Amino acid sequence: MTAPVPADALGRRVLCGAEYATVRYVGGVPPTEGIWLGVEWDNPQRGKHDGTYEGTQYFKCRHPRGGSFIRPNKANFGVDFLTAVKDRYGLNDEQDVQHGTENTLVFGKKTVEFVGMDSIAEQQSQLNQLVDISVRECAVSHAGQKGEISRTCTNIRHINLSKNLISSWETVTAIASQVQILETLNISENKMKFPSTSTSVSNVFSKLRILALNQTEITWTEVLLCAPGWPALEELYLTSNNITVLERPDNVLQTLKLLDLSDNQLLDGSQLHLIAHLPRLEQLILRNAGISCIHFPDAGFGCKTKMFPSLKRLAINDNKISQWSSINELDKLPSLRSLQCHNNPFMDTEKNPETLRQLIIAKISQLEVLNKSEILPAERKGAELDYRKIFGNDWLAAGGNWNPEKNKPSEDFLAAHPRYPVLCLKYGAPEEGELKGRQPLTLKNQLLTLTIKCPEKPEQKPVEKKLPESMTVQRVKGLLYRLLKIPGSELKLSYESSKLEGKEVELDNDLKPLQFYSIESGDCVLVRW
Repeated sequence: MTAPVPADALGRRVLCGAEYATVRYVGGVPPTEGIWLGVEWDNPQRGKHDGTYEGTQYFKCRHPRGGSFIRPNKANFGVDFLTAVKDRYGLNDEQDVQHGTENTLVFGKKTVEFVGMDSIAEQQSQLNQLVDISVRECAVSHAGQKGEISRTCTNIRHINLSKNLISSWETVTAIASQVQILETLNISENKMKFPSTSTSVSNVFSKLRILALNQTEITWTEVLLCAPGWPALEELYLTSNNITVLERPDNVLQTLKLLDLSDNQLLDGSQLHLIAHLPRLEQLILRNAGISCIHFPDAGFGCKTKMFPSLKRLAINDNKISQWSSINELDKLPSLRSLQCHNNPFMDTEKNPETLRQLIIAKISQLEVLNKSEILPAERKGAELDYRKIFGNDWLAAGGNWNPEKNKPSEDFLAAHPRYPVLCLKYGAPEEGELKGRQPLTLKNQLLTLTIKCPEKPEQKPVEKKLPESMTVQRVKGLLYRLLKIPGSELKLSYESSKLEGKEVELDNDLKPLQFYSIESGDCVLVRW
């Protein structure tokens, strides 16, 4: 007996075993008898052809072997939302609600005591208590009877509908319209149709704050067409949608705080300018987005851009950024505090990961977290002092001078090191002695001559020691325990330098080497316990 085919089967999403597909054709395929479904598989390896059989093309596929014909009884067209909820939470009338003893009721594996209450009323109570619902991979394809969700599940706030059989945005709207206080909605991994023209704005999503549309094949144009219906949206996830071009969102998405466009190959970095004026955007995630260059043309060296005024956290991991100039540009962002930038070609220009981190810190003045690791004040200070020293000879060669009247570094130098003048103002121009022939790294050149003092123990005489600049703070502490015969108490180390008169720099990370803190021969290490 042939299974009935839904009247709206064309374009519907179906499951066949564990494989997902979209129905592209319904009808006969001569010379065979009966009705066939022509389907395009999500996994093209599952298919046999491109929709052509015996010289006749019945439907089209993106992949030359992405299509097949299957009988209707092999296709699962899915269930309504409420049926999926009852199945997932063990509240299905026919299967999972069983009478236990006189005073108990069994819901799936959960036994609930009751007094004078029948199973249907108890089930209703259980559904009404649900706030956060996940029906991921439950073959949900439609909303079901109108009003049934709102009567049954009155307290839903968060719904996960990812990887189901939802074919259109209208289905999502039909479900959401019955949820009065919907705040979070995840409909990722549903290949569906979205409105192609402006639709009338309703209040269905008026309280929606978080929306995930990953792997739904939505375009940015379609996002903007739907966006008027999301007046309170704060987080929008759009990963893996083949979005290549952006458009400026006029009067929509103005409440957005987080936008994730990862795994979309944007045409070029200038596409970001089109979303740069979202007033409240605090976090932008652009992992593997094909970006090779970042540039804010409205601001010059040392100035702040008007773009991304509220952006605090930026992730640009796994992109194609090869030039340090893009990192220089990030200093123009007025609110940037956190950056993730692993796996970009520019990072290959420096083999030492510690030096690489210091360069990035020195280039971006207000950064507080780099690649998920906090930047402490001492680390920033060390990075900026080292930067000033490393590029000091380049500064001199480009026209830099200790005499302010003669200090005129070239435009090329300022383009490569836009923060250098600021660092010179902050710490003073690098002294000639600091820059003289950065000698080869022999052991002799790596030894630091340091004075060890105990400021709170005047009876302890200062001691002069030669220590390798690669020695970690932890090893220095071990040496001092033995040298000063200190009992087992916690040592606190800092250092003073003639170049930082009146200031102490705390050696606060046991795993860092002395060179990390820019300690030099002649400096004084202070020991307290």
